[in-house]
Amino acid sequence: MALMRLVVVVADMKIGEKNDLVITHALGSCLGLMVYDPVAKLGGLLHAMLPLSKINKQKAKANPFMFVDTGVPALFKALYAVGAKKERLVVKAAGCGNPLGKSEMFKIGQRNYTLLKKLLWKNGVLLESEAIGGTDSRTVYFDIASGIVKIRSCGKEALL
Repeated sequence: MALMRLVVVVADMKIGEKNDLVITHALGSCLGLMVYDPVAKLGGLLHAMLPLSKINKQKAKANPFMFVDTGVPALFKALYAVGAKKERLVVKAAGCGNPLGKSEMFKIGQRNYTLLKKLLWKNGVLLESEAIGGTDSRTVYFDIASGIVKIRSCGKEALL
């Protein structure tokens, strides 16, 4: 069966299964969160822009994937709805960088990561691995059949 490519844009989330390759581009300060159930062969990828939905409740209601505090729970709930089980989940994160370097005043990436860690900790979920911080943009390739996550940045590729 042919590989199906699902592209996740900024402020978006996609759930994939079996032969899907889920991709997101240009992760700078945004959070890329990959959640995988190896038994059900299901996975989801979230590309969230901002930490807290309280800055714009209307936008958060229309698109919960824009914000970490609403997108992360929405990703987990969507996976549970199609058969994923919490105790089997493998969770990986990428992004949350500082693309403007030290001059970046609002520290969006750092705040996105801090909020992610709080949400996961409160729900008893641990990150298996991460590619967080720095100034380089990342592209994520998430192969649902194998659970393998590849990160491409500055012409180099690495497994996460």
